[in-house]
Amino acid sequence: TVFQLVDQAVDFVLGKIDRTVGTRSESVRAPRTYEIPPEVVTEAVVNAVAHRDYTSNGSAQVMLFADRLEIRNPGRLLSPLTLEELRVAHNSVPVNPLLAESLYLAEYIERMGTGTLDMIRRCAAAGLPEPEFAVTDGFVTTIRRAALVGQAEGHADQAEGQAEGQVGQAEGQVGQAEGQADPSTDQAFPSAKDAAMLRACDREDVPGEELLAAAGYPRRTGDFRRRLERLLDRGLLEMTLPDRPRSPLQKYRLTARGKAVLATSKP
Repeated sequence: TVFQLVDQAVDFVLGKIDRTVGTRSESVRAPRTYEIPPEVVTEAVVNAVAHRDYTSNGSAQVMLFADRLEIRNPGRLLSPLTLEELRVAHNSVPVNPLLAESLYLAEYIERMGTGTLDMIRRCAAAGLPEPEFAVTDGFVTTIRRAALVGQAEGHADQAEGQAEGQVGQAEGQVGQAEGQADPSTDQAFPSAKDAAMLRACDREDVPGEELLAAAGYPRRTGDFRRRLERLLDRGLLEMTLPDRPRSPLQKYRLTARGKAVLATSKP
């Protein structure tokens, strides 16, 4: 359906861009901040779907580059609307009125004619340049990504990556030794972080950010991703949305095997 198309496109972008996890000082759930505000991504995708020219055989395209998100659709602005008017208060002139109305009633659109202004406001609040709108062989919306990290941070990430590689190698050796000791059981964890991630799912399904916090990671590092994949591969954790692994709504739950292993692990 048109709603699924929008959801899948937004999930694709949010699953690829950077995000940070805050603290639980104000809530039991750690807040997430995306590199590009999710509302901006959703609005751009909805605009491409609602205002494209459906008599054209061309496709709407969602393309994520290192420096920008670019969304194209075979469409145009209807007169008297102009590119300049997209940056000020303007009337809604939908290309496909029935489709736009359906998206509005399903709350994919807040109010008619305010979408581009809301995108500009949210990008400014996130410290991003204003979205760029253009009409070439179709309508193009370009959203710039956050500036690249400085050289010092790059060196720090490189050092961290090397350290993670060494840790991963050591963990692999530990895991190999455990397998040789008893390949049929999960008697021990490579580290306390695995047990902490399992305990986080002991009572309810939790998002990845809570697993990050439980294991003491400040962000999604390579070590965290490998650790999570290992728990999934060993059947100790499972995804609540296995068909949409990169969905921002993805959560993780403890399996029966995970519960058995957790019951025998030391706190």
